[in-house]
Amino acid sequence: MHTSSLVLYDEDCGFCRWSADRLRTWDRAGRFAFRSIQAAERAGMLDALDPGARYASWHVITRDGRIWSGGAAVPPLMARLPGGRALAAVAEAFPDGTDRFYRFVARHRDRFGAALGQRACAVDPSNEGRRDAGWAHA
Repeated sequence: MHTSSLVLYDEDCGFCRWSADRLRTWDRAGRFAFRSIQAAERAGMLDALDPGARYASWHVITRDGRIWSGGAAVPPLMARLPGGRALAAVAEAFPDGTDRFYRFVARHRDRFGAALGQRACAVDPSNEGRRDAGWAHA
């Protein structure tokens, strides 16, 4: 199965791993591969991004090399998920609000991860299903 986009998340963040796992489950058609930012960085996939921006947020990368980060990554991600087009349209119509909400969640991800407890700590979406054929491996 060839995916069309790659979702990058922070492997050191339980909430980020948990969120990536929820997105992988939502993505029943396998349109996205999931990889840690750390692995993508080692593979040189984030060379186009300023080093300070690499860990500042999640990223969505398309096969043609476009990179969306933070709140800007919400519309291209949601538009490709089942039932996500309405969410994508709202996120696209209100990019500042989407980014502010994303930043709020990102600033408090440790609290969200703690609230999830072991469910967040035990998830490693990079090992489930290996839907990352065709993307460079680190």
